[in-house]
Amino acid sequence: MVVVMPGRAVEHANVERYAGFSTGAPGFIAGHGLWKEAQREAAAELDDLLDGLDLVRVVYGDPHGLVRSKTLTVPAFRTVLHNGMDASPGPFVFDTGHAVAIDFFTPGAGIGIDELTGAGDFILVPDPLTFRVLPHQEAKVGWVIADEYLRDGTPHPLSSRAVLKRQVERLTARSLDLVVGLEIEWTLTRFLSDGRPEGVGGFGVQGEPPAVEPVNTGYQFNLDLYADQLLPVIAPLARAYQDVGLPLRTIEHESGPGQLECTFSPMSALAAADAVLLVRSLTKQICARLGHHASFMALPSLSGLDPSGWHLHQSLYDLDRSRNAFAAEPAAGGAAAPATGAPPLSPTGIHYLGGLLESAAEVSLLCVPTVNGYRRLADRFSLSPDRVVWTVENRGSFLRVLGGAGDAASHVENRIGEPCANPYLYIAGQVAAGYNGVERAADPGAASADPHTPDARRLPASLAEAIEAFEMSDLCRRTLGEPLWRAIALLKRSEWTRYQKWVAESGVDQAAGVTAWEQREYFEIY
Repeated sequence: MVVVMPGRAVEHANVERYAGFSTGAPGFIAGHGLWKEAQREAAAELDDLLDGLDLVRVVYGDPHGLVRSKTLTVPAFRTVLHNGMDASPGPFVFDTGHAVAIDFFTPGAGIGIDELTGAGDFILVPDPLTFRVLPHQEAKVGWVIADEYLRDGTPHPLSSRAVLKRQVERLTARSLDLVVGLEIEWTLTRFLSDGRPEGVGGFGVQGEPPAVEPVNTGYQFNLDLYADQLLPVIAPLARAYQDVGLPLRTIEHESGPGQLECTFSPMSALAAADAVLLVRSLTKQICARLGHHASFMALPSLSGLDPSGWHLHQSLYDLDRSRNAFAAEPAAGGAAAPATGAPPLSPTGIHYLGGLLESAAEVSLLCVPTVNGYRRLADRFSLSPDRVVWTVENRGSFLRVLGGAGDAASHVENRIGEPCANPYLYIAGQVAAGYNGVERAADPGAASADPHTPDARRLPASLAEAIEAFEMSDLCRRTLGEPLWRAIALLKRSEWTRYQKWVAESGVDQAAGVTAWEQREYFEIY
């Protein structure tokens, strides 16, 4: 027989009475009208599902694109579905090495956000439409992406998801939607020493990266043997992706040792960005449970690796006409092949292409946000872009156009991105630049015969060059909003400054290859 002490019953009653005050602000979501009808319906449908869960992880993407989270009990999460959840702004002010880059003790943290003064909390509001149950065995864990808000119910100025939402709304007002195809490469290695840390770090002081070894020798592109050898990892990954509703198309072995590529069916912009957060997080989780390390760092410091990219396929969809707005009209007589010299895209697609070219330098920081990512854009990697050009079907170019007259799948592929880019900012920057070109009827000029032609403008060749172009960009300032634009510049300058200081103190020739600083900074967290 279980004996319940009288005091315990009173204590339980008090807990129930004050549950609404335990997190966020009472009635915050409904009071500020933060959910649309579809979200309210999805939240109601969670009720029975939550009964079978042990924990719920509420996550959001920080300015670096890293997934930050809090793990809640189910009763606490039920409260959060009404009140939202308090969260510390630490991830907004730390650079990638956890050094404080934004002085939150100055008024408005120096970037014009009063609530950031003194590191005051903000409120996370789960988006029920993103709720998933992770396919893990230790516990039944829910996973949901949240939006960041100030206490007055307005979107937090440092929310990158809010930036993309604004760009989507801009397109929707014009009866357009952005269609995104994800093609993300990453590196699989095997843990040594069970993945135990070799040394811890601190605030701005890097710990040691995990010790790993290659899973194969690589350099047999799409070799079926390598794919089969990695099936003990690939199969659980594929099942996990599909179990959480990700529209996986392929997992294939690329060129480098353990270099894998995942492609996903086309999605709308926000769904695609949310998917990237989940893909990167889930991939690292599953691989670690299998004794392996997944890294989305562009070029890890392991002998013989090939750099990995994130190729962003994009087109606009005409919602009124239910058709691809980039598809050029068929040639005379209905032939799919375009006449010689005919544009491979519609006027809308051509102008969008022109906008991407015009703003290539200023938005490159959103596509390639790390010191390491610019190593991939070096001349020695012929399939990586280095010039501001476009081509038809040439994989060496910055912008690759696929399709042609009468091809309903016509689209543009941006090949500059690195796998660890913030998905919301990467995609939002493309919409802002591309649609700016549409509104101004930007002319991309003729397709280039040589993707590396020395006559064309160079893309930024270092993080420093990208930061400088970003800081001079009125487009980026308007797209991100003043506070986030300034915050990104501060965060990235902190990262670059720490790197340059280490180079000067260590005497390492940074041109000789990937440095130990880069491996410590990015290999584990990305």
